[in-house]
Amino acid sequence: MRAESLAFVNQQLSGMLRSGLPLEGALHQLCRDLHDGALKQELERLQSDLARGVSLAEAMRDRKLPELYRRMVTLGAKGDDLPGTLALVADHYQQSHLLWTRLKGLMTYPMLVLLGCAALAGFVGWILLRLTGDGGRQLEVLFSGGISQGRVHSALLMMWAPVAGMAVLGLIALGAVALPPLRRRLRWRLPGFREGALAQLASTLHLLLAKGCPLAEAVALVQQLEHPSPASLELEQWSRRIESGEGKPAQFTAGGRVFPPLWRWLVAQGGADLASGFRRAAELYQARAMHQTEMLLYLALPMSVLVLGVVLLTECAPLVRLLTLQLDMLGSIE
Repeated sequence: MRAESLAFVNQQLSGMLRSGLPLEGALHQLCRDLHDGALKQELERLQSDLARGVSLAEAMRDRKLPELYRRMVTLGAKGDDLPGTLALVADHYQQSHLLWTRLKGLMTYPMLVLLGCAALAGFVGWILLRLTGDGGRQLEVLFSGGISQGRVHSALLMMWAPVAGMAVLGLIALGAVALPPLRRRLRWRLPGFREGALAQLASTLHLLLAKGCPLAEAVALVQQLEHPSPASLELEQWSRRIESGEGKPAQFTAGGRVFPPLWRWLVAQGGADLASGFRRAAELYQARAMHQTEMLLYLALPMSVLVLGVVLLTECAPLVRLLTLQLDMLGSIE
């Protein structure tokens, strides 16, 4: 389910509940204008369960909604502050949507350049293949006067190297987008994406702790949501330390490589109010992710021009070199 849809739904529900409309009626009104099919279907089933007298906690447990969302709604109902909880959840998903939209834009532009380079390399390679004939045999006959077959084969290899290289890079990029486990691992290592992941994790912990979720349960839930990823292993260490009585941030976040010292320091500054510490970390690293994304987008344009130039040179230089050698040989014969 899309983050922007969840943000819209929770903003609307929060406003309706604050105005005094019951949850069942608010869901009915909301579903009439909702366009997200999967989310609309789950909310209609939730409304139906509530109309049959099922408790909200039990009805949410059976719904195919994000685990974080189901847990937050349950906490809000338990604390008798469902409108406030829904407003916090809406802000969380809205910030997440803005951040990941920017990061997806950063990923989309290089992929378009990559596809353009691959198409250009394939087109130039096809032209060169037509010029060289059947696997290069016509080129060997043409240059049989003094250019070795090894040099001809080397030139053909260099002509097709960009096509193979672009195909491999395209498969890697496709795998990073299509495979969730690989995507989760890469987002903790790539600049911009790593800061975004740190911001989202801190925001999730702030959301849970602000509504009274125990620290151990909050960390366990986030560890479950992050699995499999490098952060999941460190969160598992956090859980063991918290269970052993190390409840201070400086204790359970000590060591590790995934969470940087600044992130851990910001969390520790919250002191006894852990939710505020995670909120500070979320705000700072979200701003960092936005800044790094802008810098990388500015860098992408000149880099794309450079890549296109390298592709053209790699494709055409070998053939130009062979033609130059042949012309020099013909000149020396005359």
